[in-house]
Amino acid sequence: MYSHVVIPVDGSPEATRAASRGLALAAAFNATVDVLSVVERSALRLARGGDETERLRERSDAILEEITELAAERDQSVRTERRDGKPAAEICAFAAERDADLIVLGRQGMTGLGRRLLGGVTEHVLHRSDVPVFVVPGADEASESASAGDPDYDRILLPTDGSENAGVATPHGAAFAQRYDAVVHVLNVVDLQEAGGMFSAGGLEKSFVDRLEERGKGVVEGVETELRTTAPALDVETAVVRTASFGGAAVGIEEYVTDQEIDLVVMGSHGRSNLRRQMLGSVASTVLRTVDVPVLVVKRPS
Repeated sequence: MYSHVVIPVDGSPEATRAASRGLALAAAFNATVDVLSVVERSALRLARGGDETERLRERSDAILEEITELAAERDQSVRTERRDGKPAAEICAFAAERDADLIVLGRQGMTGLGRRLLGGVTEHVLHRSDVPVFVVPGADEASESASAGDPDYDRILLPTDGSENAGVATPHGAAFAQRYDAVVHVLNVVDLQEAGGMFSAGGLEKSFVDRLEERGKGVVEGVETELRTTAPALDVETAVVRTASFGGAAVGIEEYVTDQEIDLVVMGSHGRSNLRRQMLGSVASTVLRTVDVPVLVVKRPS
């Protein structure tokens, strides 16, 4: 499924951790790798003279060389490129030009001005890109141990609400599970706050909640059937959980990740209630910010 991986880097520890993950993924899927560094246009505008501009570009080249050396230690070859511009726009354009089928990014990065971002560039890439994006958190234990050996993805979580938007992630979950011999957990979260809306103040009828859970069981069983059609030998577990949190379904996903010691979340960028194509869905956005494991975000083709 993945034959060409793009790894954008900016010199931050988060980007280096993500690059290590990306190289490991590329090796597992026998994919080629392009590493991209973008010199931010705003930094170039603020540069005082040609010397400062040249130093910015030299730093970008040094970042690329660092990843090239990291790949060489793994006996992998990579292609590198430096560009000037807005990072998210350049990353998406580069991935499209190279016909990439996976982008690997750190959850946080650093701009050319040294300003810390809460996933600023990453979230813009998620908004813009039609290519699946593998987002690596910062200082989680798995990332820290990646330098000692390639990470394993033994337990993969596939959240679903039964929508076509969520369903685009299913083949990707299957691909990772097959490659890493992993257990796939298919999860439906019954969001009681969303289901009840303004009528939930006095509590929801048990029969209504039961119907929601029955629907959830049908949803996860449908995904299980699809997974087994793709790969009959897959180890699949299904679950339906409730959440009454005002944080919605993302809270149920986060709790499940912790309770089941999930290694990777694979999910659609949007769900049933998030149909605005130009924006990242609220559940995916929250999950990206709260879980301490990588998240593969897949967008439904336009």
